[in-house]
Amino acid sequence: MSKDRPGEFELIKQFFAPLASDPGSLGLTDDAAVFVPEAGYDLVLTKDVLAADVHFFKDDAPEAIASKALRVNLSDLAAKGARPRGYLLGLALPSDWTEAWLERFCAGLAADQSAFDVRLLGGDTIRSGNGLQVSITAIGQVTAGRTVRRSGAKPGDVLFVTGTIGDAAAGLKIRLNKLFSTENKLTDAQERHLLDRYLIPRPRLALSDLLTEFASASMDISDGLFADSAHMAAASGVDLEIELARIPVSPALQQLQSTSGDAYKACLNGGDDYEILAAVPVAGAPAFQTRAAAAGCPVTAIGAVVDGRGTVNCREDGTISAWRDDGGFTHF
Repeated sequence: MSKDRPGEFELIKQFFAPLASDPGSLGLTDDAAVFVPEAGYDLVLTKDVLAADVHFFKDDAPEAIASKALRVNLSDLAAKGARPRGYLLGLALPSDWTEAWLERFCAGLAADQSAFDVRLLGGDTIRSGNGLQVSITAIGQVTAGRTVRRSGAKPGDVLFVTGTIGDAAAGLKIRLNKLFSTENKLTDAQERHLLDRYLIPRPRLALSDLLTEFASASMDISDGLFADSAHMAAASGVDLEIELARIPVSPALQQLQSTSGDAYKACLNGGDDYEILAAVPVAGAPAFQTRAAAAGCPVTAIGAVVDGRGTVNCREDGTISAWRDDGGFTHF
């Protein structure tokens, strides 16, 4: 290790202790945090591990890497109807890390802690033998007995998604192919939008309380719309029918659809959306949609839950066909 860089304990004190303002963190001066949930709430825990050149590019801005690592976990909490309380950070730094890089990384965490009212509780920092890796365990809370799972969808429910679908996957295509924007006649503004959606997820925490009130099932869309719909269908023992024309897409994706139908469809199931897929009983669907919009998190009805055994069916131009598992993100 360079003599110019702080050692492990000084690193914790200098960079991470300022982020640990929750009393339970004990100022990162002990081996473990003490966490006390509020009375009448269940804890919801989730973990995601992000690795350089798998989930982000190693030359991405440190602030963006930190933000993505935290936000993908907050997205999971939101889909369960939970509010974030704190998180644990595991950071494996490559041998060439610098104080300047770490300062920017922590600045990204600090900004999102303020934006989403969440605090660092503890963690660990090690030397990586294979590039930067960031592991976050997020802790949230939800009213006791009200956690929304992926397994509760019922025939007759309406399927909703938040935001727009496919932008992040298109942003990744731009990162991998410098000619992608030109070939598909994307404007500079459209390119910036897609790149931003790939770099910085938007956890839909504004929807958390409404999911516990209205949804019978919910999950975040990380592996791709159809792949994650299949997960919900299988867990719930139902079929899902999705109207392709009703899937909400951005103007940039509309442009992509006009130039390359194959690339457009691949992006719809490309992953990294971090939007929410929810099944809502039909009686509550209008109120759910109205109140979601009022909360600043508009939702779009894209289909329905029907009797079945775990299949996702796509409806296009009056024709229904079963979705084939030939896309979506997978690690292995």
